[in-house]
Amino acid sequence: MTPTPHSPGSLRCGLDALGQFDEIIDVRTPAEYADDHIPGALSAPVLSNEERVLIGTMYAQESPFKATRLGAALVARHIAEYLETIFADRPRTWRPLIYCWRGGKRSGSMTTWFNLIGWKARQLDGGYKTWRRHVIDALAERPAGLDCIVLTGPTGSGKTRLLQSLGAAGAQILDLEGLARHRGSLLGALPDQPQPSQRGFESALLHAIEALDPARPVFVEAESRRIGQVGLPDALLNAMHAGRCVRVRAALPQRIAFLLQDYAHLFDTPDDFGQTLERLIGLHSRQTVRDWQALIAADRRAELFQALVESHYDPAYRRSSDSHYADLDQAAAFDYDPTADDGHAQARALIEQLRLPA
Repeated sequence: MTPTPHSPGSLRCGLDALGQFDEIIDVRTPAEYADDHIPGALSAPVLSNEERVLIGTMYAQESPFKATRLGAALVARHIAEYLETIFADRPRTWRPLIYCWRGGKRSGSMTTWFNLIGWKARQLDGGYKTWRRHVIDALAERPAGLDCIVLTGPTGSGKTRLLQSLGAAGAQILDLEGLARHRGSLLGALPDQPQPSQRGFESALLHAIEALDPARPVFVEAESRRIGQVGLPDALLNAMHAGRCVRVRAALPQRIAFLLQDYAHLFDTPDDFGQTLERLIGLHSRQTVRDWQALIAADRRAELFQALVESHYDPAYRRSSDSHYADLDQAAAFDYDPTADDGHAQARALIEQLRLPA
């Protein structure tokens, strides 16, 4: 980030000063915050979702002066409320950084009042838009410096479980599916865990990448360009495709047993499960999909997963891996049991096999 110059005594600062503050406060609406925010920022909206729409409509259709006057009253009420609640215990030496959409009146109002009280508050110059530009620029550059070790392997081989065990064993990992809150396949949606927005995912991804030591390799699971509804940046995909591969191998019975554990929730709503499989018509015949739906209705879980693995997932994995990882056949192979309780020991065995420093 290029430092943002400001005149002495200015209440504004740039992203280069982010680490100098005790707390980051996002004063945008709850909807704006939910879409994306600086990682770790506290939400303290000075206008509600409805209030912001009201002010915007009044500004455009009635009077800018009237809208500004009402907006000031609403903002002042919210700031007063926060001073008596969530900020009531902040010490005299507290240094917050405050931002809104563009570094305008919403964050400026809170910054001014906080400084009048005696806190050394500052306003992020350019607001959220400055942060968003930083994310876009950094994700186009930072992944190129990653030394990726890519875990490849067919569905059910337990790559995500192995990745998490590697992290627990002290290796550097980048858990893309964890950040995306999705397993990456047709059936990969997680129960009661909606995916982040694209912008929210990218902010979390950059935060994770910036926490990595570029001098050490980082394990990452092979992914396609999209993980559910979010997409990976080109620079990260390029770094993964250029990285070393590990072929994670698991016996078919172990894979089926693992899928029965990991995807058991799908059978809690069998009708929804069957409807999801409808999206495979075109890749497979309508009769084949009907047969799979009949296995769901009969609760013949192991037969269903074996049929999906052999007829859908394994062929799709071979096509995708062959197109992105040209030297996959020469890559190191690692035999893994995703159903075993010794995940840490298996992760340590892979680290030793690759002769990585402890």
